[in-house]
Amino acid sequence: MYSQIAANKRKTVLMMTLFVAMVAGLGWLFGEYAGEPAITPFVLVGAAVYTIISYLAGTKMALGLNGAHEIQKSDNPRLWRIVENLAITEGLPMPKVYIINDEALNAFATGRDPNHAIVGVTTGLLDATTDQELEGVMAHELGHVKNYDIRVSLAAFALVAVISILADIMLRMTWFRDRDSDDNNGQLFFVLGIVGAILAPLVATLIQLAISRRREYLADASGALMTRYPEGLASALEKISSQGSKLKRQNASTAHLFFANPLKGKALAGLFSTHPPIKERARILREMGNKA
Repeated sequence: MYSQIAANKRKTVLMMTLFVAMVAGLGWLFGEYAGEPAITPFVLVGAAVYTIISYLAGTKMALGLNGAHEIQKSDNPRLWRIVENLAITEGLPMPKVYIINDEALNAFATGRDPNHAIVGVTTGLLDATTDQELEGVMAHELGHVKNYDIRVSLAAFALVAVISILADIMLRMTWFRDRDSDDNNGQLFFVLGIVGAILAPLVATLIQLAISRRREYLADASGALMTRYPEGLASALEKISSQGSKLKRQNASTAHLFFANPLKGKALAGLFSTHPPIKERARILREMGNKA
């Protein structure tokens, strides 16, 4: 468990460092073709600042994109009590609790660390689950908090957002550039810009895939240990599988923050999913229960 926490911290630093290096390389390329190589240091500084700002503001951005709103104990005593009891059991600070008004069955966790953690659920999940099932799901989300998965996930969200902006800027720069006056260099710049804009979403997907599927299995195991009842989480997973986890507000950049895949998937999407198969997760949990 502790090795996983340390690995997640290292992964966050590595992701952000590689991102800044990638933007610096693009800045150098732009500077060379624009005849202004001195622009590279400014791009590097700008990328670093924007990454930090995106990381710090990523939680609010993610909550806003998915329409989540904060609640207090009086708003939903059942959910609040379950989260509070689990946090006390694990010695974690009480996270902020949010709800998304959506019929889909899903939940999420985000934040920079346990002291700034947020957990939330959809109204669909609240209505469909028993107390034991809901407790299992929230234990899973608090497992992400305890394992520092939320820090890696938040960093991934921030980087995906920046990459999307860069792709748009690259496309606009190449489209409005006067290629005829620059001969071969201008044409090459145009081609590189188009290729970069096309590849950027794939890079974003790879960043999300860097948030290993193993973290979901680890959070399942952590949740089962918290509640001492793997069947509750396994049963919740089966309900989610049969009733659906696809949210009305679709946003690929925050999909990895959720308990189950919130996107409308197609056959090929499963190959690039950050979530392991629900049936497999339920099977492993039941095996844990049988061995206990």
